[in-house]
Amino acid sequence: MTSRLDLFIDRMVSQRACLDFAIGETAAMAGPVFELGLGNGRTYHHLVTRVTGRDIFVFDRAIASHPDSTPSEEFTILGDVTETLPATLARMGPVASLVHADLGGHNRAKNELFARKISPLIEPLLAPGGLMVSSDRMYFDALAELPLPPAAVPGRCFVYQKPVD
Repeated sequence: MTSRLDLFIDRMVSQRACLDFAIGETAAMAGPVFELGLGNGRTYHHLVTRVTGRDIFVFDRAIASHPDSTPSEEFTILGDVTETLPATLARMGPVASLVHADLGGHNRAKNELFARKISPLIEPLLAPGGLMVSSDRMYFDALAELPLPPAAVPGRCFVYQKPVD
């Protein structure tokens, strides 16, 4: 039996490996990065230290992050993602080079229902060739699931890509 600690470590290692892969693969793209779910700000801080030349927008209900991992107000989009994602699409269009989502909790059934609900809201935000990294399996119509980078643990993180037209 795998311990909860092992599952957490697998998720963190996988998240870092997938984010680093996605950052590298999208480095030549001009579009912004969207971080869905700030939490305490660990992955946001990771993105800030590794992404260059692209704005990073954070979507969350409220800010409760570590002070070193808190975005400025101009890059913070507060509210329910089921409302803020469509509003952002209407305002910016399909421009995101990278979207990262770590929105799930500890209830797998609830996470799956939420993933099915937000997948159609995330998909149109990506620019052609853009990548989506998620801690949960997502349900997209047109995005292709990519193989994981070598350091990632299968089932602990997922990477999707929008085709280039």
